[in-house]
Amino acid sequence: MIQLAAQKREVTGKKVEALRKEGFIPAVLYGPGSDPVVLSVAKKEFDVAYKEVGESSLISLGVAKENKLVLIRGVQHHPLSDFAIHIDFYQPKLDEKIKIMVPVHLDGEADAVKSFEGTLIQNIHEVEVSALPQDLPSEITVDVSVLKTLEDRILVSDLPVHAKVEILSDPEWIVAQVVHEEIVEEVASPAEDEAAAVAAIEKVEGKKKEEGEAPAEEQKS
Repeated sequence: MIQLAAQKREVTGKKVEALRKEGFIPAVLYGPGSDPVVLSVAKKEFDVAYKEVGESSLISLGVAKENKLVLIRGVQHHPLSDFAIHIDFYQPKLDEKIKIMVPVHLDGEADAVKSFEGTLIQNIHEVEVSALPQDLPSEITVDVSVLKTLEDRILVSDLPVHAKVEILSDPEWIVAQVVHEEIVEEVASPAEDEAAAVAAIEKVEGKKKEEGEAPAEEQKS
């Protein structure tokens, strides 16, 4: 488990800018049954921890010689530099399940990209899960090599998770697929709503039919 040291701080308000100039990030620790505690953490150490676990896995936060199992609940970034300027640490109850969004990462190569000159599309980048805090994954990785044709889909129900983790997002949502490059170009053009995107796809499929190529659904049947 990733460990991160924190110090209790006395300065608040506008005075915390001095902390940032010294390489520290102001933070607050809160959770059920305890009063909030204002802290500071070293920027370099936090950046390493945050890159490793994100906001969906527990870390061990050392505060005043006591280690607390916490989640990085929220990070405020500077609008120009994108540096972290404030952190919320949340200490959950370890015997109660919590709901949280977990990122989805695609791994491998999809055969359909080469075989059909297609483009790999990731439609969903995170899903909601429920689990005990200690069982939460930092991310969900799915192998896209199963995408061998343009009809293949990776659904939320296909995502590999531990038995202790329940995915709450709709199991029928499409996580990833490979589509014709021309469809990507049509859909990537400005579209105000979902209906416009669907119309763009139908337009491309119509062109194929006129040219003697059956749409994907007819090819599948």
